[in-house]
Amino acid sequence: MGSRVKEILSWYDGDNPGTRANLARIMNHGRLAGTGRFVILPVDQGFEHGPARSFAVNPAGYDPTYHFQLAIDAGCNAYAAPLGFLEAGAAEFAGDIPLILKMNNHDVLNDEKDPLSSVTGSVKDALRLGCVAAGFTIYPGSAHAQTMYQQCREMIAECKANGLASVVWSYPRGSSISKAGETGIDVVAYAAQIGAQLGAHIIKVKPPTQHIEQGEAKKAYEKAAVPISTLAERVRHVVQSAFNGRRIVIFSGGATNESEEALYDEYRAIRDGGGFGSIIGRNSFQRAKPRALEFLSTVMKIYSGELK
Repeated sequence: MGSRVKEILSWYDGDNPGTRANLARIMNHGRLAGTGRFVILPVDQGFEHGPARSFAVNPAGYDPTYHFQLAIDAGCNAYAAPLGFLEAGAAEFAGDIPLILKMNNHDVLNDEKDPLSSVTGSVKDALRLGCVAAGFTIYPGSAHAQTMYQQCREMIAECKANGLASVVWSYPRGSSISKAGETGIDVVAYAAQIGAQLGAHIIKVKPPTQHIEQGEAKKAYEKAAVPISTLAERVRHVVQSAFNGRRIVIFSGGATNESEEALYDEYRAIRDGGGFGSIIGRNSFQRAKPRALEFLSTVMKIYSGELK
């Protein structure tokens, strides 16, 4: 085991050996093995956005086994999906790639200003399917956030009791937050802090913008002269907000309407700001497979330092 993986595991010395071993399995798998960097394939969009919006552009994606094979062929650290997709391929691909069960989901058939995801899987399901971790989405800022925090904390506690790692998608959203505020630097940093305080091992947030949503936060940023003018600086601040970098913080894969070069620049900024990597869904599986593999290979070269 490399020194960087050992260093990261040392931050989780309050966890049992099973949980730390499963964290190590994620970090020691795929093309970025041993680097402490992550590229994870998540495919929960069929539930979250609908099948046509997710897979019509690349119809191979309607088949759950396509995504297992894509993650394996690309050399991803792990593959994350809801219960149904994992059940459809976990036996066939057992042991080929670390799996993360996404335990809650919501649909877009009802346009919620204050979202609340439904629990659609369990830690028992994750164990049955041979997963290394379970994942949970929270929406800080939603009127239902307190319920989600309680559900998430219960999931994390059960993961730890059973030797699994936990991943929290922390996406600010709600009627009291503006659209710009969802990715504002103060709000994203707050979301990372909340995920860490809930006990998550890996925290996923969106790349932050320079926007500051809260008046009191703006005063604090200005008084302390926190540098936030570049994406790398903002990423560094978000990682700092997760226990001074002692929790793994990964970032969403970017908007699907961005050019590849703009996406690559974003991943470079995440790397240079001390981010641990990306979890890239639609920008991966909505490309034809040869192009997706080329794209993910470039992303991994950026995170490994092969490409500056």
